Amino acid sequence: MRLLPLTAILSILSLSFCAQKEAPSSVTPPDPVSPTNPTNPTTPPATDTVKKLVWSDEFNTGSTPDTTKWMYNIGTGSNGWGNNEAQYYTSDATNARIENGNLIIEARNESKGGKNYTSARLLTQGKSSWTYGRFEIRAKLPKGVGTWPAIWMLGDNITTVGWPTCGEIDIMEHVGKEQDMVHWSTHSKLNNWTLGTQRTNKTTIDGVSKDFHIYKMEWSKDYIQFFVDGTLYYTSPNEGKGSNYYPFNAPQFLLLNLAIGGNMGGNTIDNNIFPCRMEVDYVRVYQ
Repeated sequence: MRLLPLTAILSILSLSFCAQKEAPSSVTPPDPVSPTNPTNPTTPPATDTVKKLVWSDEFNTGSTPDTTKWMYNIGTGSNGWGNNEAQYYTSDATNARIENGNLIIEARNESKGGKNYTSARLLTQGKSSWTYGRFEIRAKLPKGVGTWPAIWMLGDNITTVGWPTCGEIDIMEHVGKEQDMVHWSTHSKLNNWTLGTQRTNKTTIDGVSKDFHIYKMEWSKDYIQFFVDGTLYYTSPNEGKGSNYYPFNAPQFLLLNLAIGGNMGGNTIDNNIFPCRMEVDYVRVYQ
């Protein structure tokens, strides 16, 4: 997902939820650009058995998300954290609820707040954040042109330094116009999508909307690695150039959302797909 550069959001830094990647509406975002020499190890490192489970949500209790673990962004993000998307985010149970041991984030074709669709965006900001560790999210993604689900992280310091200086880690992004194509990215002050310099890669993963898959990230002071079902697909390394390139040595919070349309989702939206949903079986954090 993408956010406004710091210079464009200074007026909203006091808001506790100014967290989504946004470009000025007059800017046409570039297509994702792979780094010149992406690091794509084919052999994953040995499993670190020392890490212990420090936080999780199994979504096995209650009918709505646990408010001790999650908060919501409400609205369109037009004040700084949106991406020119077509949905209005709510905290309604129709958009975010627990069913059969899964978190359901459902996008619906209904008008609210001047938008034609509703959905939900959950985040752990102000409740839990982490520096380094292993993050595992088992999820099934929606299918349909116009959908844009994401599992991602932002730096706690976004309210003071803004995006992209705070750093952003995209554990998984998918857009319905490129079915089964999974994207991974990291964004920093000097490596980000507005400059076309983000560290990024994408690969086809069959059946992301038919079956659950485990999206995993291994994060350390030296690198961030992205896996699907245990297979390593991309590494974003710390090249020792400083925090303008690798700000990922400070706490980040987690976000789960299903956007419709927008800068990455595209202007074409298939109304026949609604209601559509992202299902999350669990979120687990190990350190």
